[in-house]
Amino acid sequence: MIIGLTGGIGSGKSAAANFFQNEGITIIDADDLAREVIETNTPGFKSIVDYFGSKIIDSDGSINRGHLRKEAFNDEEKKKFLESIIHPLVRDLMADRITASNSPYSIIMVPLIFETNSMNNYNRILVIDCDQKLQLERATLRDNNSKQQIQKIIDSQCSREERISIANDIIPNNDSLENLKIRTMAMHEFYLGLLQK
Repeated sequence: MIIGLTGGIGSGKSAAANFFQNEGITIIDADDLAREVIETNTPGFKSIVDYFGSKIIDSDGSINRGHLRKEAFNDEEKKKFLESIIHPLVRDLMADRITASNSPYSIIMVPLIFETNSMNNYNRILVIDCDQKLQLERATLRDNNSKQQIQKIIDSQCSREERISIANDIIPNNDSLENLKIRTMAMHEFYLGLLQK
C-alpha cells in the first residue's frame, strides 16, 4: 500500500513522517529526491545549468536552490521547463525506492499532489491539515524566510479546501507536537488494520 502524505508548507508533514518512520515505515520524500536528481554532474544538473546559465551555480559548484527557485517562481515558462526536467527524474527514482522498501506500507511525502493531479499514484492520500495562520508562523520560524516569501509559497499551493477534497485521511495539526504524535500513531494502527483485511 502506498500512502501519499501531503499538506501545505509548515503544516507538519515532516514531523508526522518522522513519527511513521520511527515505527519502521519507509518514508520517501519527494523534495529530497528533487534535490538528488539535480546534484552536481547528474543529467538533471546539466539540463538545468544549460537552460538557466551559470548564475544559478554556487561557489561550491552545486545548484543554488534559492536562486533557482527565485528564477523559476517569477516566470511561468521557466517554472514549466524546470518541472519538465525534474518531475520525470523524480518519478523514476521514486519507483526504485518503492520497489526497495520492506515496510508493510510506504509513505511518499509530496507537497503538491492536488496541484500535479497525481492522486492516482497512491492507494490513499493522507493530509496533514492546519490553519493558514499557523502555517505562516511555523514556516517563517523554520525556514528563516520573510512572511511575504512564505505567503507567496502558500498562495502558489492549492487551498486547504482543495487539498482536503482529495484526502482519504486527515490529521489535524493545530495544537501540540505530542497530539500530532498521538494522531499519527492512531493512523499507523489504522493502516496496519487495512492491510490485515
